[in-house]
Amino acid sequence: MPKGQETRDFIITKAAPLFNEKGYSGSSIADVMLATGLKKGGIYNHFESKDELAVAAFEHNWGLLKARYAQALHTAGESPTAQLFAAIDVHVGFAEGEPVVGGCPLLNTAVESDDGHPLLRERVREAVDFWRDLLRNIVTRGIAQGEFCIADADEIATIIISTLEGGVMLSKLYHSPDHLLRAAAHLRTFLNDKLLL
Repeated sequence: MPKGQETRDFIITKAAPLFNEKGYSGSSIADVMLATGLKKGGIYNHFESKDELAVAAFEHNWGLLKARYAQALHTAGESPTAQLFAAIDVHVGFAEGEPVVGGCPLLNTAVESDDGHPLLRERVREAVDFWRDLLRNIVTRGIAQGEFCIADADEIATIIISTLEGGVMLSKLYHSPDHLLRAAAHLRTFLNDKLLL
């Protein structure tokens, strides 16, 4: 790997948890300089702007979460029920500070990526679209295989995402994993009652 790419990757790796914990507005280039040990010019050698670095940091954090989803679904096997519950468990990991430092990068970045940061907002929407598609596909497959009752897969995906992200937000706000754990437990009960035959 070329040295320039190594340095760029190093900056992203150090900036990603910073942006996820402190947010775009709360993170300064001075913070990135402190985290990396690089001077401002060394950072701007690899990124044209703070926005470009923020997008790269989000991509890094989203990549970690996406990899955890892939691993969990693979471990769950072929059963749509096992996969759906495994997907919920990935998000429950935020109660223990995993898989991404600072909590859910989708929630953290979505809250901050207003119209002033259109590229960042678009990337978060694409990531959430991926997550929604993943959940919809699991539900659709479960229905097709006779494991689930007939249901609106898009509605189920919306309920799962909204419930989990609400739990993450409350747990972060109150510094307690209880809210996320309650949300996940409620989802499991809801899915057992609504989907499972």
